[in-house]
Amino acid sequence: MTTKTTAAGARATVYGYPRQGRNRELKKAIEGYWKGRVSADALRDTAADLRRKNWQELAGAGIEEVPTGDFSYYDHVLDTTVMVGAIPERHRTAVDTDALDGYFAMARGTQDVAPLEMTKWFDTNYHYLVPELGPDTVFSSDSTKQVSELEEALSLGLAARPVLVGPVTYLLLAKPAPGVAADFDPLTLLDRLLPVYAEVLADLRAAGAEWVQLDEPALVQDRTPAELNAAARAYRDLGALSDRSKLLVASYFDRLGDALPVLAKAPVDGLALDFTDTAAANLDALAGVGGLPGKRLVAGVVNGRNIWVNDMEKSLATLGTLLGLADRVDVAASCSLLHVPLDASLERDVDPQILRWLAFARQKTNEVVTLAKGLTQGTGAITAELSANRADLASRAGSSLTHDPAVRSRAAAVTDTDGHRPQPYAERAAAQRAHLGLPLLPTTTVGSFPQTGELRAARADLRADRIDTAGYEARIRAEIQEVISFQEKTGLDVLVHGEPERNDMVQYFAEQLTGYLATRHGWVQSYGTRCVRPPILAGDISRPEPMTVRWTAYAQSLTSRPVKGMLTGPVTMLAWSFVRDDQPLGDTARQVALALRDEVNDLEASGTSVIQVDEPALRETLPLRAADHAAYLAWATEAFRLTTSGVRPDTQIHTHMCYAEFGDIVQAIDDLDADVISLEAARSHMQVAHELAEHGYPREAGPGVYDIHSPRVPSAEEATGLLRRGLEAIPAERLWVNPDCGLKTRGWPETRASLENLVAAARTVREELGASAS
Repeated sequence: MTTKTTAAGARATVYGYPRQGRNRELKKAIEGYWKGRVSADALRDTAADLRRKNWQELAGAGIEEVPTGDFSYYDHVLDTTVMVGAIPERHRTAVDTDALDGYFAMARGTQDVAPLEMTKWFDTNYHYLVPELGPDTVFSSDSTKQVSELEEALSLGLAARPVLVGPVTYLLLAKPAPGVAADFDPLTLLDRLLPVYAEVLADLRAAGAEWVQLDEPALVQDRTPAELNAAARAYRDLGALSDRSKLLVASYFDRLGDALPVLAKAPVDGLALDFTDTAAANLDALAGVGGLPGKRLVAGVVNGRNIWVNDMEKSLATLGTLLGLADRVDVAASCSLLHVPLDASLERDVDPQILRWLAFARQKTNEVVTLAKGLTQGTGAITAELSANRADLASRAGSSLTHDPAVRSRAAAVTDTDGHRPQPYAERAAAQRAHLGLPLLPTTTVGSFPQTGELRAARADLRADRIDTAGYEARIRAEIQEVISFQEKTGLDVLVHGEPERNDMVQYFAEQLTGYLATRHGWVQSYGTRCVRPPILAGDISRPEPMTVRWTAYAQSLTSRPVKGMLTGPVTMLAWSFVRDDQPLGDTARQVALALRDEVNDLEASGTSVIQVDEPALRETLPLRAADHAAYLAWATEAFRLTTSGVRPDTQIHTHMCYAEFGDIVQAIDDLDADVISLEAARSHMQVAHELAEHGYPREAGPGVYDIHSPRVPSAEEATGLLRRGLEAIPAERLWVNPDCGLKTRGWPETRASLENLVAAARTVREELGASAS
């Protein structure tokens, strides 16, 4: 049936696009610059070329208003910090001396100066650099980047819309600077910040911006009346500016809730709202506030975070409903396409039948354009596209990959007993201490060791048949021998095999589980130049055979010290994949947990006494609204316990988490019932140790003393100081000593020096404790 409901000239747009390039050109140029092989001018030329190609590709596909300002060398929140002049005092000299080097120093640190803290961007796996603010912060505008990128796009003859992090979200994402009282509220700086935004808006207007987009995703979270009043004040003041571009305030990732009427009443010219998944409630809420008369609505109906083809008929129905709620309705993806890979058509190894189900950034762009055309001209103008879309959706729904009766039967048979260890923690802890014989303040690492160029080359050679399996495995055995030998000489107490055979902590397992798909070109930015290829969780999950036992057992054969088995937990396997959207997440998590449970049990049977199941994404995946927390945490913690509860009491279960706000989920951490947890703590100065103590966390913990996301080597004295701070919160008999995270991204020289200092710090504090006890 052809719809007659149309919107005159509905425009297609997106909020952002993948930055790295088809072959990760930006990553290579930046890392070359860091190593001195690429000049600053060459880096800038590469960046400008990527921006131009992105804009021209978007325009060529039919995007009528391209975004500018979304491009970044490292992180768009850090770019905002530069834009508003909120440079930490310890970095100001570096920034004043060389803006580019100072920018990277804020992101990565130097040997002498710590970087900004890094954490997750809402409930995604993208990391942002946390602004550090205090009562003495002085803001000043620097719109150089934003203006120059707008001018680049305009010079190409394109309609362009600058995209900025909004002032309210920027302040809500910030933390008190070091030395500032912990209860300082950065939002109190709003009146100081708004004039700076006004200057930036004036500069963009002068440069030719018709519209400017201000992103306020923090408003989809639960907000206090004071925070909502701050948002109202911010957009009252910015909307009242006499010389400004039209303002489009954007939200995404969830429903706006109480913030929707605030923004609907604000004197701005349009809103951009998410209408996918949990944000679908925005539709009824928008009608409830009387719509947006006289304003523009940009409707995010194509999911910008997942990779499944859009249900176009469903999206058109939503768009049709929205037509009567705003002066004009335009079509967009729900958020920046930064969160998905570039182009599904590059995937030559995916079954063509399955490839039909996938939409990466380029395909999503085409979906946005098609929907805008259908909204403008009626469905008769997109008959062929709708027919193909229906066939793609039916192909996926009817596939045997998505329905495995054996997997579903096993998951349905799980009982509550299956998700709990029979022995209480105190009984297990005594058995583990007797079995393992570890010293006070035991030292360990989180899992991975440096992934050298030689290791990556060996994997590439194996894929290209330049070496055979035997040659590749000989290389892996040699690396494991080196890693074990180094750890023994350094004096670490619980060792790891270093994971030389693993390409990624999720992809490695996904490639060995049924129901998962791996991509060859599906790169997504995680932070800075760190790109990952999230696998695609397409069907029901099972484990055909052991995945890690052979290499762990080999490492254990080389030493008398315990070697940890290393697995990625079920929630992280979901969070760092593109998860299926055709069944509840809890059902998928249970399937993954059962597959991992088999692996845990096989590791124990092979002689592994310490098994670490990493769940760094537990906090990341926490829903943005408190009302949704309990249901999520119930299935998430159950999935972890289901993975780990089948072992003997003297087998020690570890978990690991990093780069998130753990204080929000301390009870859930407790509910995991792991024997030991290691957590990121170096950049946040042991904050998490105190959060655990305030909760009364009863088990063992290793708050990290070595920030592995910085190239600097922490001294033994620095690590000792962090350990002493940790001991203020966690008793020595329950405190472990470890880095913040795995060492995959670090080089061997800094790894050796840092771990030697870590072990030296543990020895120093042990001696202090011994002297104190005597």
